[in-house]
Order: sequence, then C-alpha cells, then structure tokens
Amino acid sequence: MLTIPRLPLYLQVVFGVAIGSVLGVFFGTEPYLWGLLKNETLGQLGMLVIRLLKTLATPLIFLAILDAFIHCDISFRHGGRLLAICGFNLLVAMLIGLTIMNVFTPGESWSGHIQDLSAHLQSEVAKTPIKTAPEGVTLNPLKNIAGYIPENILEPFVKNNVISVILLALFMGSALRYIKQHPFVGDNTGIDLLAKLITAGYHLIMQMLAWVILAIPVAITGVVAQVVGKSGLNVFMLLGIFLVTMLAGLLIHSLIYYPCMARWFGKMPIKHFLGQGMDAIVTGFSTNSSLATVPVTLRCLTEKMGISERSARLSALIGTNLNNDGIILYEAMAAIFLAQAIGFNLDIPQQLLIVAASVMVGVGVSGIPEAGLIALPLVLSTIGLSEQLIVMIIPLIATVDWIIARCRSVVNVMSDMLVAILLDRFEEKTEDFKCGHPK
Repeated sequence: MLTIPRLPLYLQVVFGVAIGSVLGVFFGTEPYLWGLLKNETLGQLGMLVIRLLKTLATPLIFLAILDAFIHCDISFRHGGRLLAICGFNLLVAMLIGLTIMNVFTPGESWSGHIQDLSAHLQSEVAKTPIKTAPEGVTLNPLKNIAGYIPENILEPFVKNNVISVILLALFMGSALRYIKQHPFVGDNTGIDLLAKLITAGYHLIMQMLAWVILAIPVAITGVVAQVVGKSGLNVFMLLGIFLVTMLAGLLIHSLIYYPCMARWFGKMPIKHFLGQGMDAIVTGFSTNSSLATVPVTLRCLTEKMGISERSARLSALIGTNLNNDGIILYEAMAAIFLAQAIGFNLDIPQQLLIVAASVMVGVGVSGIPEAGLIALPLVLSTIGLSEQLIVMIIPLIATVDWIIARCRSVVNVMSDMLVAILLDRFEEKTEDFKCGHPK
C-alpha cells in the first residue's frame, strides 16, 4: 500500500505562515468567503491552540524537573556549568549589539524625524496601546527576585509564573531525592508511589502536548493572517532602519554565533544543528513564545539531536528563563538606537548601564508575552528620556514589534538548544577524563 510521507513540522508551519501572510495581505480586516470568515476570527481560533500550549507547558516544566531529579543525576556542578554558558552567551550578545550600535550609529538616521514618522503612522500608532511592565517588575534585582517567592504553593500555577514554578520544582525535587537517598524510619512506599505518579504525569502531559502540536500549523495560519491583516506590511518601509538594525543583531547572534559554537565546542555540524532543530526554531518564530515551544525543543534535542535527557531538561526547562539573549539584546540595542535618534551621546559607562538594566528587566519579565516591548520603557528611563517622549516612541516601534518579537523568540529557543548541546559535550569530556581517556 502506497503511503504519502508526512511533511516535517517546520515545513507545515512554513506553509501555514505563507498562507496566513497571503490572507492578511489580500483581505486585511475585511470579511471574505461571502462574509463567513475574517482574519480576526481565524487569529482568535489560532490563539486558542497557542494558549493551550502555554497552559500545558507550565505543568510540563514542573513535572519534568521533578522527574529529572528522580531519574537523572543533577548536581550543583551541572548548575554552575549552565550559569557559565548562559553568561558567556549573553556577553557575546551584548558585544554584538554594542558593536553594531557604535560602529554604524543607525539611530542617527532618525535624528529630527521622530515627529514625521509618528505623523506618517498616526493611524497605526493610535491603534497601539501603551504597554507597561507588569506590576512588581523593576530595575531592582532584589525586588524582582522577591516577586518569584510565592505566598502559597498554588500561586505559581494559578498565575502561570514560570520562574516560581521552576524554583518550587527545584526545591521539591531536591527534597524528594534526599528522602529517596536517606529513607526515613518506617515504610517508604509513599515516596516510591509519588515518584511513579510524577513520572506517569510527565508522560501524560507529553502525550497531550503531542496532540496539540498537530494543530500548530493550522493555528499559525490564523494568527499570521490576523497580525498581517491588522498591521500590514507598509510600516516596514517607514521603519526600515530600525527594523533592519534590530534584526541584524538578533540574526548575527542566532545564525552565526550559535551554529559556530555548536560546531566548534559542541562538535555538532552546523547542518545538523539547524536541520534537526528546525521544528523548534520555526515553532518559536510562529508562536512568538519560547515557553510554548518548550515541548518541541525537548523533542528536537532528545529525539533528533541525540542530547541526553539530563542536559536537555536542564537547559530547556530549568535554564529557559536564563536563556533570554533575544530579549536582552533587543532591549539594549533599541534603547541605544532611540538615544541616538534624539541626540543623546551615550558614553561607554552609560551604555553599560543600559546593558545592566536590560539584564534586570529581561529576568523580571521572563515568560510574559511581548516581554521585550513592555519592558523597554523601564530601560529607556535609565538614560533620562522623559515620559512624554517614551509615550510617543513606544507605539511607533510597536508597529513592527510583531516581527521583531518572533525573532527574539527564535534567539531564545536556539539559546536553549545550544546550551543543552554544550552541557552534553562537557559531560562527555568529564566522563572521558574519569575513565582515563582524555580527548
């Protein structure tokens, strides 16, 4: 019997994006098919699938971390390596961003033209609400950290606070492992049963996510149709310099630095890194969420790239909120661009202050939709921009943020993949030395 091979997920998503773009360009916000359909309706239906992905991703992270503590050997040494790799990736991202902004000074092309741009895009700007950072997110790192300590054990799940969920899972997983290794006096059957329930719950969530993932291409068609139909493509011409500058930094970091690191230090061919990770990359771009992409990222790492469960979970689950290179790089570059546009000559210490503020808010708004845009006013405030100017600028760049935000998500997803690859490679080297066979 002749069977038709199924298209890979990334090709299905690409077709979905293409069809959605065509629907958005041709029909905009108007009804079609004899008035039965609107792009807005398709977008709302598509968002239900993406919302379900995010809903299931939170319990997946919680159960997967607990399951990893039960079955994998995760130690402080592994956590130290995770922090070191994430820190180095962030350092390179900042060097790329600062180099572009200081060598080419692209923001100067807007000098004296912000009012004109606002006038040209007045209708679009008027439709774009000012987004502010969520309550509790500040430039004070201690206050941001304090915001992740829940008042009760259910709060992180009710509020879908991913970082709090991760901290709770780490705490509970450590306690579970300790009790398993140091059984208390009496019957330990309850702990063994709990461990089995956690493993069963993890596989149950994974199966549910596998079914939801099947609907992603159709959902993406609707979401893209709605976004393109509402925002249009003409704004790219007016805001071209800003768009090209932001995308240049993000693409250099994701398509040059990450593959080269995977090849040179992870010993993974670039073709394999990009090819086997394409499902996660395209899903991250289309859903605009590295959190919603976590199940696909895990599958790419373990099933296609051959990365160990421990390294994959450590990076994609525990480290996902540290791998925010996309958001932090965008924050710093956008702030410096706008400073150049209004004639602020920032010296290196002032630029480093922007970088520090970008890191703080990048952690503070982790996991929040459109985090890069809603955190930008906080970063802009560090260079002394007036509130009136910020109110005028944010809606202006928000007209193209929908495409930049998707590229930020791609960077974050690829960061998860690279960190997992490097963790796995370092583990192999450690085992080689333990066995007396250094490479």
